[in-house]
Amino acid sequence: MSETSTSQPVVILNAPQLAENIGATARVMANFGLSELRLVNPRDGWPQERAWASASGADWPLNGARVYEDVAGAIADLQLVYATTARPRELQLPVITPRQAARQLAEAAGEGQRVGLLFGGERAGLETQDIALCHAVVTIPIDPRFHSLNLAQAVAINAYEWRTTLDDAPPPKFREAAPPADGAALMGLYEHLERELTTAGFFHPPEKTPSMVQNLRTALGRARFTDQEVRTLRGVITALSRGRGKVLEKLARRREDPET
Repeated sequence: MSETSTSQPVVILNAPQLAENIGATARVMANFGLSELRLVNPRDGWPQERAWASASGADWPLNGARVYEDVAGAIADLQLVYATTARPRELQLPVITPRQAARQLAEAAGEGQRVGLLFGGERAGLETQDIALCHAVVTIPIDPRFHSLNLAQAVAINAYEWRTTLDDAPPPKFREAAPPADGAALMGLYEHLERELTTAGFFHPPEKTPSMVQNLRTALGRARFTDQEVRTLRGVITALSRGRGKVLEKLARRREDPET
């Protein structure tokens, strides 16, 4: 992968339905200099010939498109991901405009981070559990009297704002501090913590488990942990779980032999 492509936002389409919309997305990506396209569970499979027809010659994003089973896999190597959707009431994430998002993504990319923009399907948009894996919500300021926006149009607006950041951008710089952990490392932390919390009986009542998990992931994601911090936290979780095991062992021995 070239240095240029790694400094650009990855465009991720979650559960896209129409091949024509995928092709139109590739076309606007090419218009504004974006090339890396990822598809999560496209409804009609992949590849689809109609996508190339709709791209009007912008074939390279389609030729290199990668398909994933879920959003977590699609963002596993990214360190900063913004979800483009209406404001979710269930999650306490920053809500920004495409212009603000473009500036922040450009700054992060200039520091060597891999960044991405996540878009929902044409009908259902994004699920809360997928938004919870992102670091902010990008909401396009459209007229509330008619808020229906085509998928490719949403990509075009964000891609345009990204392109405008390139004109006056300073040379790429790499900060001395360690970069944030990528999605795969964070998912490992989330799942490790959630397993131990399940064992400890934290998720109660059971019907509230999904919302509690989403809130935990959102809060942890806002911290922008580095890889070292993730490893440290996982070590803390492991130590606490082992300590709990020792306490239980000791209590069991006392029940067997009250004299000990």
